[in-house]
Amino acid sequence: MLLSHPHDGPPLEFPVSLPVPVRVPDGQVLDLISGHRVRAVALDAPGTGYEVAGPDGERLLYLPPEGAVAGLEQSGGPYETVLVDVVGRPDGLARLRAAGAVGPGTDVVAVHLDHDVAPAEELRRRLAAAGARTVPDGTTLTVGRYPDVPEPPRRTLVLGGARSGKSLEAERLLATYPDVRYVATGGRRDGDPDWAARVAAHRARRPGSWRTTETCDLVPLLTDVEGGPLLIDCLALWFTDAMDAVEAWDDDQWERGGARALAKRAAEFAAAVRETRRTVVLVSNEVGSGVHPATPAGRRFRDELGRLNATVAAECETVLLAVAGVVTPLRA
Repeated sequence: MLLSHPHDGPPLEFPVSLPVPVRVPDGQVLDLISGHRVRAVALDAPGTGYEVAGPDGERLLYLPPEGAVAGLEQSGGPYETVLVDVVGRPDGLARLRAAGAVGPGTDVVAVHLDHDVAPAEELRRRLAAAGARTVPDGTTLTVGRYPDVPEPPRRTLVLGGARSGKSLEAERLLATYPDVRYVATGGRRDGDPDWAARVAAHRARRPGSWRTTETCDLVPLLTDVEGGPLLIDCLALWFTDAMDAVEAWDDDQWERGGARALAKRAAEFAAAVRETRRTVVLVSNEVGSGVHPATPAGRRFRDELGRLNATVAAECETVLLAVAGVVTPLRA
């Protein structure tokens, strides 16, 4: 009987009929008479993880609550099965992916789920986006038998109004993946304390391993076949920059060619989304449900952004709508 994580409550009393529980020192290997080998895995939090290798070579990794592997010296290839705290430590799963310990054929099972997790259907949706699943108590898992788990979507559009939770949802979708590039299209606004506070809040939520790029030049990023996942936040600000570039705010310029120039930019962007080989999560504002804009330029922005959202949605496998912090799949 192996101990995996510290116990914060009163001293535990174990029945005399059970073996005395022990904590194996990090790195130590136990050879069992069944032919299995157990290796203690060091964590970045109190506790111990265990790698179990079967007689036929299949390997399972178990990590305790809130634990992630410390050090990523992974040389044995992907595990067949990992049992990890996907909800509490999504970055731990990202580390395993970065080290090659979790691959497309790994059965990722989320464990240590308590009363704070989302309701069942929402939990299943979030885990599916992470390439993981959960199983009922008492389920017997066969290591090496890959279950029928839906492939995580490669292109996702997250729509929502102001403070709807759309950005938080987009960040959550990629929290278990390594080498994520966060693309901020809002640029800098010197002297605007409210904007600075919003940017700081976004940065504080992101995993420290994510890289940030501030740009509205999105097509080259989408066509780069070597890069990792992209989180683009948001299309409304990118579209504002596009309208600035073609002077689409001016009524006369709009009639003299601004409309055609803006449509060309939107079509080029949609084509890049369609053809990209990267995993992409895009965030955009849903502005069609608000107050009717008082100016022609305001109505133009609302209408054209709505058209852009519809065009991009047509290129995405998954489209989500965030309202009041609740995410509803429109296409999944």
